[in-house]
Amino acid sequence: MALKVCLAGATGWAGSELARGIAATVDLRLVAGLSRTGAGKNLGDVLGDTRLQAPLYASAQEALAVPCDVMVEFTNPASAKDNILCAVRRGVHVVVGTSGLTDEDYAEIDLIACERRVGVLACGNFAITAVLLQMFAVAAAKHLPQWEIVEYADDHKIDAPSGTVRELVQRLSQVSQPQMTVPIVQTVGPQEARGASLSGTQVHCIRLPGHVLGVDVLFGLPDQTLVLRHNSGSGAKPYVGGALLAIRKVSTLSGLHRGLDKVLEL
Repeated sequence: MALKVCLAGATGWAGSELARGIAATVDLRLVAGLSRTGAGKNLGDVLGDTRLQAPLYASAQEALAVPCDVMVEFTNPASAKDNILCAVRRGVHVVVGTSGLTDEDYAEIDLIACERRVGVLACGNFAITAVLLQMFAVAAAKHLPQWEIVEYADDHKIDAPSGTVRELVQRLSQVSQPQMTVPIVQTVGPQEARGASLSGTQVHCIRLPGHVLGVDVLFGLPDQTLVLRHNSGSGAKPYVGGALLAIRKVSTLSGLHRGLDKVLEL
């Protein structure tokens, strides 16, 4: 029997590509979508794909009234948390692809998901190369005590840092805190020039036209440097495979789990 999926953000940049990906499977079925601009319409008509026969709704409450097994959250930071909690309280498993949620947001989501015994899988980035970047960075942090992160995106991206970097910082903080030669408070000049401190890691976010999504994790030792880099293109196709895997696996979890590697066999 196919897993029934509700897709929040079904007509957006990432959501529309994932909808087409779901349509190409035999074990997943899109039964409802959330789209404020497309509410009242059929997703297939909006996207020009006759395989997608799912009604679109303006709110998570309306969309989740259609029975489903998994909701995928691909909207925006302003509505993501409420959408997720709405699904969790209904006993629906959730895959989160929206960036911009804070550690405090995730702590609240985890508490309720554990109470309801529902799985929530939050992925800052579904691309396999981004997953590998996180894994390699954690391995490097065990041996290299100093690092910083530089993130790139185009000028339209409003959240900084992205979910990819927030997830990465959270993982690095579980290894250790970077050891700074000169503490930020001793900076001569504006301290903001050294970036923002997240869980002890300095993060620098670039938002300029012409840039694609990218992350550099820079490690340093005396007379040695290591740079780990992940770049995504301008399209959403790299994220589809990982998102489909997350949809298939999230029901095996209970509570909040962050990172695609939680269900990826590497």
